[in-house]
Amino acid sequence: MSIVEIILPLLLVAACGYGASRSRWFSAEMVKGVSVLAFYICIPALLFSAMLKVPLESSLNPAVLMAFYLPVVSVFLLTLAVAALIGTRGVKHSAVLGLGGSYSNTLLVGLPVIIAAYGEAQMANVFLIIPFHSAVLFGLTFVISGFGKPLELIKSLVFNPVVSSIGLGLLGNVLGLSLPVTLDAALEMLAKPAIPCALFVLGANLNQYRLSGAMTSVVSLSLVKLLLLPAMVYWLGSSLELSSLERAVTVLLAASPLGVNAYLIAVQVKQHEKEIAGAVVLSSTLAVVSVSFWLWLLS
Repeated sequence: MSIVEIILPLLLVAACGYGASRSRWFSAEMVKGVSVLAFYICIPALLFSAMLKVPLESSLNPAVLMAFYLPVVSVFLLTLAVAALIGTRGVKHSAVLGLGGSYSNTLLVGLPVIIAAYGEAQMANVFLIIPFHSAVLFGLTFVISGFGKPLELIKSLVFNPVVSSIGLGLLGNVLGLSLPVTLDAALEMLAKPAIPCALFVLGANLNQYRLSGAMTSVVSLSLVKLLLLPAMVYWLGSSLELSSLERAVTVLLAASPLGVNAYLIAVQVKQHEKEIAGAVVLSSTLAVVSVSFWLWLLS
């Protein structure tokens, strides 16, 4: 399958979401309804079903986690340090910028690209990464910025539908559980709209954010996110001798644009909201080119 055949269908679905939101054919409430369907029902069904069936013994590889998370945390700290040195508000007020250079849109971009390029068989490696992704980066952001209580963070992660569906699927897998045929079929039906709904929501959400002000920071964060981070993951994955598919999965997750949730965190801690919103828009737009580049390099 060519790169165009992989990217174009995903792009068209996201464009439908953008067009529906931009033309106001879909109101904000309607987009929110699709988002709730995707993130509370369809994606958890997909993750739970796949995690329940994945062959764990042949899939668990600590080197995959190392290849992804060492660069992610390094880029977070590096971006934070540079922002604190250049800026005037210090480390505490620059935490969100560290998040802006390292937080990937794994569900809306990474997962669809990986499935389209390599099939659902590679989802096991994705599941090793996703549960800890938000926990690590949001946790660092909250601790450094001095916002929120650790217990509240833990509670929000435990009850997160993505994390809980993966955890329950993993538990069922370890216990050797299998679903009745009818229940399994129903779960598969709920899982099928997951990727189209996620892409539609991505496109619709982009209409809500704008590129405005602080363009130097916006461009810098986008380049760090789309080029520096995946390049570091590519190098470390090669050094750790990951298989070509394991390296592809980690690089493509790292090469995904800045996730929308980073903006929600910026609003919550009241730091650099405009810069993060701009980086979400710009990195998501440029990701069409950058993800195509990484797919070409990994092929």
